[in-house]
Amino acid sequence: MKTPVISNRRAYHDYHIFEKFECGIALSGSEVKSLREARAALGDSFARIDNGEIFLHNVHIDTFDKTGSFKEDTRRVRKLLLHKKEIGKLFNQVTQKALLLIPLRMYFNNRGIVKVELGLSKGKKLYDKRETIKRRDSELEMKRAMRRK
Repeated sequence: MKTPVISNRRAYHDYHIFEKFECGIALSGSEVKSLREARAALGDSFARIDNGEIFLHNVHIDTFDKTGSFKEDTRRVRKLLLHKKEIGKLFNQVTQKALLLIPLRMYFNNRGIVKVELGLSKGKKLYDKRETIKRRDSELEMKRAMRRK
């Protein structure tokens, strides 16, 4: 059972998601405790491949109240954990097809380990966003009509 802690709902509105990857993340103990309380945000975050490693940028994980004097930067760069083959595959797709790596959600798996779901995506144009909104509205109206009958 995967319990979502934080999700990036805006990503589905702003990007076409082609493929999803599950990866681990290197965190400190206080950050994990803060995630258990769901005190984090994936707002404008993204992942970048540097020197054969993947790093997660711009993720806000709030500081845990009871850490004492040790306070970390809330928006520091965090390392993602993937196999070299997976990193190579992602690197090829990002460079050749000009795709982006966007974190879709962070959750705890069955063993209590924090995982990040990355989406291989491409940005939507304005007319694509309008089309998605129209499609969603029409589906909602159809459901309402079916309930009335």
